[in-house]
Amino acid sequence: MTKMTSCSLFLASLALPLSLALAACGSSDTESALPVSEPIAAIPAPEGQSWTEVNAVSPEGGYVQGNPDAPVKLVEYASHTCSHCAVFSQESSEGLEKMVQSGVVSYEIRNQVHEALDLTLAMLMRCSGPDAFHPLAEQVWSNLGPIITGAQANQAQLQAAMQTQGDDRFVKIAEAAGLLDFFGARGISRDKAVQCLSDPDEAAQIIDRSTTQSDELGVTGTPTFFLNGKRIDGSTWDVVEAALQQAGAR
Repeated sequence: MTKMTSCSLFLASLALPLSLALAACGSSDTESALPVSEPIAAIPAPEGQSWTEVNAVSPEGGYVQGNPDAPVKLVEYASHTCSHCAVFSQESSEGLEKMVQSGVVSYEIRNQVHEALDLTLAMLMRCSGPDAFHPLAEQVWSNLGPIITGAQANQAQLQAAMQTQGDDRFVKIAEAAGLLDFFGARGISRDKAVQCLSDPDEAAQIIDRSTTQSDELGVTGTPTFFLNGKRIDGSTWDVVEAALQQAGAR
């Protein structure tokens, strides 16, 4: 996959056109010493459960799927409107799920927010709690083409919504982009979605975590991956899979 030039957009860019914000996809490579381990034996999940059914919010505000005590911890900084993140989600789905099910790997998604539609999606994905976050993220990335096409087809209304001030700003963005119907078909009622999108404190917290953590860790684009606290030198599934296997996952 050809990498795109990284950009830092964040709060100042929340009113930018969607086409410009998409340029934030892609992350720069940074060399790190990754952990090396022999293959780690599978760790049984609690009786009657699969590790993919164990989900929680991390202290950093990310959404963790899998064994909370997994010896191999994968963190992805992601944007929900990033095409590279969508490709990674599709290519990694089967292999990463198998590793999480083994109990050896936990998988955490943290937001790097690129623009207002991205933030709106992040707020909607939190609407149903931790258990729904990863499945909804996968649904958004697998349907990213139609979502972006629908948003761009209604660009005038979307741009007007992005310029709106007040607690209903993200409701209007969701309406313009067709997201209320999209999430409604996936179990989030319109009333629930409006409630989630009308919380300015939640929006501010997502933006603050995105900016602060990206600055602290030098995350300049998405997707960017960390394995047991060390940055992975690359952002494609074949690179991440090799790093996970090197750390003992199978």
